[in-house]
Amino acid sequence: MTIHFFGVRHHGTGCARSLQQALHALQPDIILIEGPPEADDLLHLAGLDSMQPPVALLTYAQSQPKHAVYFPFAVFSPEWQAIVYGQLTRTPTRFIDLPQSHQLAESIAAEQAELDKQQAEAAQPLTEDPAETTPQDLPEPDADEDRELHSGDALLWLATAAGFSDIETWWDHLVEQRRDSLDLFASIEEMMTVARAELGSTLSAREAKREAHMRQMIRTASKEGYSRIAVVCGAWHVPALRDMPTAKHDSDLLKNLSKTKVAVTWTPWSYGRLAANSGYGAGIQAPGWYHHLWQHPDQAALYWLTDVAGLLRKHDLDASSAHLIEILRLADTLASLRERSRAGLTELLEATQSILFGDSDAPLRLIERELLINDRLGSVPPETPTLPLPADVKQLQKSYRLKVDLEAQSLELDLRQPSHLDKSIFLHRLDLLGIAWGQVQKVYGKSGSFHEVWRLKWQPEFELQLIEANIWGGNVADASSQKLCHDAAAATRLVELTQLIERMLLADATAAIAPVMTRMQAIAAGTHDAASLMLAIAPLAKVMRYGNVRKTNLDTVASVLEGLILRACIALPLAAVGINQDAATSLLESVKEMDNAIQLLQQPAYSEAWRSALDKCASSAQTQPLIAGRAVRLLTEQNIWTVEQTAQALSLACSNPINPNATADWIEGFLQGSGMLLILNDVLLKIFNGWVASLHATVFLELLPLLRRTFATFTPPERQQLGQRASAGQTPSKISDTSQHLIDSPRALRVLPILRQIFAPAAHPSA
Repeated sequence: MTIHFFGVRHHGTGCARSLQQALHALQPDIILIEGPPEADDLLHLAGLDSMQPPVALLTYAQSQPKHAVYFPFAVFSPEWQAIVYGQLTRTPTRFIDLPQSHQLAESIAAEQAELDKQQAEAAQPLTEDPAETTPQDLPEPDADEDRELHSGDALLWLATAAGFSDIETWWDHLVEQRRDSLDLFASIEEMMTVARAELGSTLSAREAKREAHMRQMIRTASKEGYSRIAVVCGAWHVPALRDMPTAKHDSDLLKNLSKTKVAVTWTPWSYGRLAANSGYGAGIQAPGWYHHLWQHPDQAALYWLTDVAGLLRKHDLDASSAHLIEILRLADTLASLRERSRAGLTELLEATQSILFGDSDAPLRLIERELLINDRLGSVPPETPTLPLPADVKQLQKSYRLKVDLEAQSLELDLRQPSHLDKSIFLHRLDLLGIAWGQVQKVYGKSGSFHEVWRLKWQPEFELQLIEANIWGGNVADASSQKLCHDAAAATRLVELTQLIERMLLADATAAIAPVMTRMQAIAAGTHDAASLMLAIAPLAKVMRYGNVRKTNLDTVASVLEGLILRACIALPLAAVGINQDAATSLLESVKEMDNAIQLLQQPAYSEAWRSALDKCASSAQTQPLIAGRAVRLLTEQNIWTVEQTAQALSLACSNPINPNATADWIEGFLQGSGMLLILNDVLLKIFNGWVASLHATVFLELLPLLRRTFATFTPPERQQLGQRASAGQTPSKISDTSQHLIDSPRALRVLPILRQIFAPAAHPSA
């Protein structure tokens, strides 16, 4: 019996190619791979043509799907090539890492312990002044305590010793560019043996258990009679697997491990999630470049530069064939100077920068973003086991012809077309489930509420989120309704519920209407805050509008909306009395939202109740001035109050010499947003000018910031007209009279013949 260890770097093209050659030469009886043993039954799917990497094995706890682990594979991953070899040659293939049933159980237990600790700390009374605790009071760490040893520490130590600034460049130069199969893995094992011995630190408990389990799996394969055993694992683990301790030693390490039920499936993955900058611990710098290295090992630089030229030309940047030839020559020269066998990514980027861009690094950032990652999404076979909800989503995606792509794409929908409406409902239902595949974009110049523009961009982690959402139902319609009911039951504020109702109608979750509206009535019955009531009404008004487009029965929503409007109209006059400036500012925004909602609904009963509430606010001397001014403004704009009533209210507000700040607040509420009332009405402008002129210089300077804040909400033309009238001291009629004398009559008369030709009736064709 012989055991062959192949220490690899995850997602290393050189290791993958050398491993491929070594396996064909060795022809092992069994292949043991570092990975989750729970996935052994899914390995046969890797041999199907419909399995296109990058893909990942998703392992998750059935009781808590948020506790999950991905095991990604690219076509250039050594482990993937080992799996594919095993399927093509029908060689038994197994994963040998510590089962995720144990690892995820530890993760769940650790999370629960942390929650218990936080709850205990929150419940514990404070017995001392925290300010008296200084860093000197805390225990100092033991200086002799061994530091945990990680593979990254060893690799960085080796790279630094070899004169390289980073692991990526060092490993690529030392390992990935070699193709000597078995000799390569012997060198890697020797290097890692020295590294583990020289650093002399301790393994974490988790790593020790993992290596113990891998050794146990190797012993099991040996006992089963396999004579040529191939072990494919991370290079870091090879020395620990080669020099085996006793079986009892490993058994003791693996005793009494906690366990939880797990499920495993294949899921599409992307090169973006393989990149180091994505946060993936075993990530690589440039998956797009590694893909070229795998597909075209001898001409990777040439193919990659061809993609560079295409990208630059797409963005209207110069990139000729002559440029590419010079870049390739310079890259090869740099590689020779650095005593490297061929030009790598570093040389190619430096040569591209020098030949094409000079001092500018912006185009290089474009290349790094588009080509170094070269993001692509893999696919898995239809036979892949999955839960009902993810399966339903995939079926609907296929039925609606919605392309699953990592690249952002735009989707325009006309909700008057049934097929487009179905797509909109589907995307809104996914959003309710927390899968933000599509985002509605704000556009202008389109067909109002009948038109939606979506931005679609798929993310691999949506697969796990769909698994988590499966607890709500086996299909998208049922799951979104159940999730909505759950969120409504957990809501404690009216605003939260009204936002849910808007989303409910957009997703056509009619099954949830009754329980959600019942919850809203229960919360509304105990709510006396006018601002909350008014803010809750605004989204419901939008719901009524969308309901007309989506042909949804909104009788239940309308009845709840009617009750909220009546309650808000009764509460507003009382809520506007005896409040400070901050509360009034907040209430003012609620009043604006409420008024917009009433105008949108166009219901006489609602409008009458709202007018009555505004009239009470405007007529009461106890109403906070900011709210009173806005009430007068709204009554005037809607032609409920005459100009004389408005002028009287403005005059009364401006005749308060004791508290000029109250007058400034009233004017801010009255004028905020538009100055047209002053521009079009001489009486109001005269009253306002008189009040400003009567202010003492000190008081005027005190109120000036408030007035500026009010006038800042006017449009530039409005401010210009008011400024001209204030400086000239003229009314609109005087300005009109004066402007007549400024007309150049001879020049104006020259235009009349042309105007006669333009507006003259067209001659009849028979004339």
